[in-house]
Amino acid sequence: MKLECSKDVLKNAVSLSERMVGKNLSLPVLGGILFSAKNNKLLLRATNLDVGIEIEIPAKISEEGTLVIQGGLLSGVLSSLYDTKVIMETTSENLVITASNTRSVLKCLPHDDFPTLPVVSGEEAFSMPVEKFVDGVKSVWYSASLSDMKPEIASVCIYSEGENIIFVATDSFRLAEKKIFLKEKTSFHHVLIPQKNITEILKVLEGSNGNVNINVSKNQISFSLQDKDIYITSRIVDGIFPDYRQIIPKEYVTEATLLKQDIMNALKVTNLFSDKFNRVDVSVDVSGKKFSIEARNSSVGENQTVIDASLTGKKIDCGFNQKYILDCFQSLKQDSIVFRFSGEGRPLVIHGMSDQSFMYLVMPLTT
Repeated sequence: MKLECSKDVLKNAVSLSERMVGKNLSLPVLGGILFSAKNNKLLLRATNLDVGIEIEIPAKISEEGTLVIQGGLLSGVLSSLYDTKVIMETTSENLVITASNTRSVLKCLPHDDFPTLPVVSGEEAFSMPVEKFVDGVKSVWYSASLSDMKPEIASVCIYSEGENIIFVATDSFRLAEKKIFLKEKTSFHHVLIPQKNITEILKVLEGSNGNVNINVSKNQISFSLQDKDIYITSRIVDGIFPDYRQIIPKEYVTEATLLKQDIMNALKVTNLFSDKFNRVDVSVDVSGKKFSIEARNSSVGENQTVIDASLTGKKIDCGFNQKYILDCFQSLKQDSIVFRFSGEGRPLVIHGMSDQSFMYLVMPLTT
């Protein structure tokens, strides 16, 4: 193999591919990135058998060929180069990287056993703006369980509902749901993407423009970027996501409208005084026109912060994990937000004042 290509383009492709490289696997070749030079294109492929990526970049190919380089090694070499172009050439079982003032020799791994990525095709296919997909996933993924004990909740669930694509995640203590409106109706079944794969997929999709083509099969989901030659595949969980609509309250007894920044500031202060369970007590006194948050710790002290709020309903006192409440503010774009209480010992629902596309539910702490 012998080729010449842009250093920056190659470096970016290598950086994205390295995120999918397998670690501590029984198949050593998966610890590398496959490079295949053909038809003035350089294909990079990496996979850990759970999630994988293929990227094609333009290159001036003098001699076609295929090789595998250990992940992390090539990006380190490219980061030290100042040239805009690099030359890659194989000699025996090595890859030689040449620039104007440096020459690096990298040991190649055998490429015969490097797997191909699954080609995902079927009836369940749709396309949507990539920034909307990223927004949907980023709005909910932090609510997924970090434990693989229950794979169905250690995932982000995606499904269609008329002209909306619904993104939802839960760890059984809190739940986030985001509705992304599309101009066209789509139809596909619930898809569960493992949370650990979601973070890698987001890193690739963020910053891209145009549409992303999504195909769903029984065991795999794929993403193809239209503005770049990038193809991603991920395993999907074979399971059933909880029927979460049953736990969303139908009625509310108390409602508070307040500024997001005020509640964020209050929670940051009470965090200094909360106990090992991150507990804060929320008190709403409608007749006294008082919304307060309090935390106490026997070894630190206590704090109470009163926040200006518009209140309706009846007096209520509830305890929550303050970290769970803070997490959702990254998904709330509006300055004013609404806290809706369904009763003592029952869930709290948070959403934007006039934006119903995002809903966040937090279970209360027991006393």
